[in-house]
Amino acid sequence: MSPTLAANGDIAAAKPASPATSRVAVVYSEVQNSRIDHPLPLPSVLRSPFKIVDGPASSAAGNPGEIAKLFPNLFGQPSAMLVPSESDMAQPDQKLKIGVVLSGGQAPGGHNVICGIFDYLQERVKGSTVYGFKGGPGGIMKCKYVELTTDYIYPFRNQGGFDMICSGRDKIETPEQFKQAEETAVKLDLDGLVVIGGDDSNTNACLLAENFRVKKLKTQVIGCPKTIDGDLKCKEVPTSFGFDTACKIYAEMIGNVMVDARSTGKYYHFVRLMGRAASHITLECALQTHPNITIIGEEVQQLISELNEILAHDVVDEGGVWKKKLANQSLQLFEFLPEAIQEQLMLERDPHGNVQVAKIETEKMLIQMVETELVKRRQEGSYKGHQFRGQSHFFGYEGRCGLPTNFDSSYCYALGFAAGALLQSGKTGLISSVWVGNLAAPVEEWTVGGTALTSLMDVERRHGKYKPVIKKAMVELEGAPFKKFASMRDEWAVKNCYISPGPIQFVGPAANAVNHTLLLELGAHA
Repeated sequence: MSPTLAANGDIAAAKPASPATSRVAVVYSEVQNSRIDHPLPLPSVLRSPFKIVDGPASSAAGNPGEIAKLFPNLFGQPSAMLVPSESDMAQPDQKLKIGVVLSGGQAPGGHNVICGIFDYLQERVKGSTVYGFKGGPGGIMKCKYVELTTDYIYPFRNQGGFDMICSGRDKIETPEQFKQAEETAVKLDLDGLVVIGGDDSNTNACLLAENFRVKKLKTQVIGCPKTIDGDLKCKEVPTSFGFDTACKIYAEMIGNVMVDARSTGKYYHFVRLMGRAASHITLECALQTHPNITIIGEEVQQLISELNEILAHDVVDEGGVWKKKLANQSLQLFEFLPEAIQEQLMLERDPHGNVQVAKIETEKMLIQMVETELVKRRQEGSYKGHQFRGQSHFFGYEGRCGLPTNFDSSYCYALGFAAGALLQSGKTGLISSVWVGNLAAPVEEWTVGGTALTSLMDVERRHGKYKPVIKKAMVELEGAPFKKFASMRDEWAVKNCYISPGPIQFVGPAANAVNHTLLLELGAHA
């Protein structure tokens, strides 16, 4: 589809003919239908002729020598920026065949990345073809795909979820798997592949880009930063898409629970949120809602790190000899925890060798610990207050597939356009980026480009071995968001300063509000 330019400079998607339209009318709510045709603003550089300008040679986030050995064809390449130009870089009769894949857990806005890629090619490289690999990276290896058309993608514009082509958690790692990916690239005559995923998926994208260069294939690989966890970000990639939406969904639910608590005074509510090892979601939701107590995992991470290392090398014996390898402080904390939580900490690790934190019912653990402590204090006579009643909640998958906020909708669309531009210009091994410093500004002012994937990498110990991986961005205890939180949490602990943000707004004064974390990290006041 060739998008039409609306009077305000936004991109408005033209409605296709049935059957897509009738499908929408049958299965979508009025809000979903209204979002499909919501016009999306674009950075001004993407609405006019532009050229690609390379920056200086890049390095790595850590251990550059090791990263250079692992990626000899990609290491050191510069990041790229789109800047206005007097003439377009389109070549006569240029047509591209581009594949796109969704990798890992869902995040609101993923469909808009695909729509951005599709619209860019339809507008700038007419006659190009976009293939959607079905079911994640496994679709690449099995060559399972669908050709994306105007009618096919129309119902998914500005919608949550990954159901346009679905996702998967397969990795392309072994020689056989790389060979399968090569065969697919050759069979479909791919000029490029866009991998939409988190830190591991984009590491995999870089490995694919390196492998394709080694094999002298023409297929270029570009990544896009996706994860609600917020742990894929750096100076050049200030946020991953989906974080803004997920946090606002969780904040609404937390605010509702707060009003419930204030309405009766009967229950104490304990809420656990998603986020894997990083606590960005918890921190952002705290800044939005002001709970009495918030536990940031980065402050208590040492025990889990030691357990990961022990379980990577040792068989855990019933006699507990393995415990001697824990530091004294970690051992005391482990022994202090209820037996059920100790058992959960020893569960099978995830594919990255980490504790499967989402399976540990910490909210129930805290309720149990409070109950135990209050029984003790009653027996001592030091507590004579009301009966304690705890209610536990886990807010997880509810936030992964919601309708994306205006921010995530526009951010993802711009990321898709940027990915298309990078592929058209012949770039590979970059991650589509909207550059730091102006994401809090109007969309038209955003700066667009690509960042070298190897510049985000370090080596990380997994299953007792070192592997290349994009370095996870944890909550920085010296960072502006945490410091803002720390400056207020003592007051929140003794006063009910609850805020109920309400549901996501698509119009009105809060519709384009940027999350606290991003504003604070960019130096703005939240």
